[in-house]
Amino acid sequence: MLEMNEKLDFLREKAGKLTRSPGVYLMKDKGGKIIYIGKAKVLRTRVSSYFNNVFALGGKTYKLVSLICDFDFIVTNSELDALVLEASLIKQHTPKYNIKLKDSSGYNYIKVTGGDYPKISYTLKTDDKEATYLGPYTSGYNIRLTVDETCRIFMLPSCGKKFPQEFIKDKKSRPCLNYHIKRCSGICRGKTSKEEYNTTIQAALDYIKNGAKESVKLLTVQMENAAEKLDFEQAAKFRDRINAIVKTETGQKIQTSKTTDYDIVTIALDAELASAAVIKYRGGRLFDKENFFLGDEYEPKQMLSDFLIEYYGAELYNDSVNITAVLEENKYTVQPVPPEIYTEEEPEDKELLESFFAEKRGKKVNIIVPKRGEGLTQVMLAKNNAREYLSLKVGRSSKELGALEELAKILGLAKPPLYIESYDISNMGENIKAGGMVVYKNGKPFKANYRKFTIKEVAGLDDYACMREVLSRRFKRYIEINANTAPADTADSAFSVFPDLILLDGGKGHVSAVREVLNELGLDVNLFGMVKDEKHRTRAIAADGGEIQVAANKQVFGLLTNIQDEVHRFSLSFQRNLHKKKTYELELTKVPGIGGKKAAALLKEFKTKQALKEASAEELAKAAKITMEKAKELKAFVKENF
Repeated sequence: MLEMNEKLDFLREKAGKLTRSPGVYLMKDKGGKIIYIGKAKVLRTRVSSYFNNVFALGGKTYKLVSLICDFDFIVTNSELDALVLEASLIKQHTPKYNIKLKDSSGYNYIKVTGGDYPKISYTLKTDDKEATYLGPYTSGYNIRLTVDETCRIFMLPSCGKKFPQEFIKDKKSRPCLNYHIKRCSGICRGKTSKEEYNTTIQAALDYIKNGAKESVKLLTVQMENAAEKLDFEQAAKFRDRINAIVKTETGQKIQTSKTTDYDIVTIALDAELASAAVIKYRGGRLFDKENFFLGDEYEPKQMLSDFLIEYYGAELYNDSVNITAVLEENKYTVQPVPPEIYTEEEPEDKELLESFFAEKRGKKVNIIVPKRGEGLTQVMLAKNNAREYLSLKVGRSSKELGALEELAKILGLAKPPLYIESYDISNMGENIKAGGMVVYKNGKPFKANYRKFTIKEVAGLDDYACMREVLSRRFKRYIEINANTAPADTADSAFSVFPDLILLDGGKGHVSAVREVLNELGLDVNLFGMVKDEKHRTRAIAADGGEIQVAANKQVFGLLTNIQDEVHRFSLSFQRNLHKKKTYELELTKVPGIGGKKAAALLKEFKTKQALKEASAEELAKAAKITMEKAKELKAFVKENF
């Protein structure tokens, strides 16, 4: 019964943390066996639908959900890629609950019949045990076109006649129209041998299967040779073959133009933890994906090197982390080394690793760091998978992980900044100046540690001096708290944290001003400014030595814009509240006997106009320390003017 599925809460929570990207999900039973594979336009929405309102599910799905104990997923670039990958994985794993998909409904295949004279055709079913099939493909139009073009170019029969029965039945059978218009070689005339026909069929299949660069290159040479001999009809046939190949390959990124087997290995980091993803391509098609949670992170290049060695079968030579234990915990077995391994960055001792793997494999092995093109696209897809897996472990979205990781790279930080503080100054004239501190933890606003500062020491309008005062007060508190010398009423937990990064709303001048304060206090903090463009968006990061452009990096640009907008909103809101408070104070001082201190005490106690109006004369007298007669006069004034 579903009620007995103790994993339901775990599954619901895990699904709620998934990405909104397209992809494929793999449902598993208590033994880890895959029992269902599906595709999704939005992974989080689709997978969550299984575990929300489960009693409304249909019989088959209800039973499926009752057996699910865990699930895995593979992020893809598009829904089309998810569909192709889903079909491929279903064929590979044949899950119990994928009955309809195992019947191939909705997918397109190229069918090659059995017998001495096989035919090539398009089909949606794979129910002929004597036939062989190519596919699945997602575009029915392109596959029909490919079959039609192949049959026409190689002059293969597309009629309903069967051979060699047709020869025996009627040797004088008249060929159909296709023969007369040179769309068929006329097999029914009985003048084509079985050997010759099968050679033609094999050439046609090689043409369909090898829809990659080498095939196109060979066909191009043949087309040019035919043209040089003025055999334009044959050249046109080769041209049409090239076009058909290109059309069948269009848009299917799960397939690749590379014919070499290769793996893509990436490491994803947050400020404390790490995970690895391995995506395998075999025969030009995505074959498998594995994820590993590596625990505590350390130097990325060394971690990548350690993981590669353990994954492909050597003893760990670095004691920083016991990756061997991690792999054993994942029920992992050592993998064969492919000819090529793609990574995002070079691991430690790249040449040594290549030599080691080459000796293990018996052939050359290359570790490649692609800088552009299809290779880079596939590496980033693997990186996205690693981030999504890590995000489930640390309770943070892959988008947030990616933004923090990219920000660390741009700013030259050793690690992604887990705890970010940002500051802004807001003023209205010389007498109303305020500072705001907002905190981003794990890439999200951490409002519990937001703090407000009233500027007390700066006279006049001096933004740099105000920023110096705010940061000086904040870090003096930090020093006092950690030295156990802070008064009890100032031991604020928000000030006991040492930030990984400080971002000031301002340029190089603000950074220089605050750097002086930090140097005086003997503190080494990662400090940068956020520079706005004419549309008030963060266009660059101000550093001690100049500016760092960030607009080209969408993830970092988005994160910094959010931080800058939030700190500006927070400080401006506080400044406006101070202005209102000052205005109320001035209004209250119009009452005889109510000075600035008494007005401030009243507003501190009641905070809003409405609260002040609703207060009794006794409450007013107590807050302002005035007589009842004066309190009644004050209440009448508030009621009339507020």
